[in-house]
Amino acid sequence: MLPECQLLGTLGCHLCELAEDVVMPLVLEYGLLVELIDIADSEDAVEAYGLRIPVLRRVDTGAELDWPFDTEQVTHFLL
Repeated sequence: MLPECQLLGTLGCHLCELAEDVVMPLVLEYGLLVELIDIADSEDAVEAYGLRIPVLRRVDTGAELDWPFDTEQVTHFLL
């Protein structure tokens, strides 16, 4: 079973949309659970991730994968 993840980004971020395009097929094909987090909702998140988004974070370990990433890198990150 794949770990639950969070995809940190914000509205209007072109790179965040590209990251969603990489991650969403894994949701459909393998049942990956991904929570989309808008960092604009938190000053702390903007400070921590404002220059790094999009970031894929594992909920179980807190490990983070910074953009750019592809499907193969995400799969390796999750296993």
